[in-house]
Amino acid sequence: MLPLTDRPGWQAAGEVTLLTRTAWEQALRHLARSDEETCHLELSAVTFVDVAGVSALAMTAQGLPQGRRIVIEEPPATLRRVLDLFWPDLLTVEVIGR
Repeated sequence: MLPLTDRPGWQAAGEVTLLTRTAWEQALRHLARSDEETCHLELSAVTFVDVAGVSALAMTAQGLPQGRRIVIEEPPATLRRVLDLFWPDLLTVEVIGR
């Protein structure tokens, strides 16, 4: 995970699985601690996010203070499907692209 240079947030590449979960959850904690109203996760280079990774994202989003949100940019299609299936009313996450 690398910080974005043009907006608040992080860019990820590869897969979010058991092997990379620690880095994923660390980046999500950074997003949650940010003072920014909107934080971005740029995922165009991510090929897969397992259910536990999507769950960590949803739990982080649910714990955000009111008025804050996470914008997920270009995620793998499975991430959007899992969010829609298990967290259809999660208003603190906006998915853009793919």
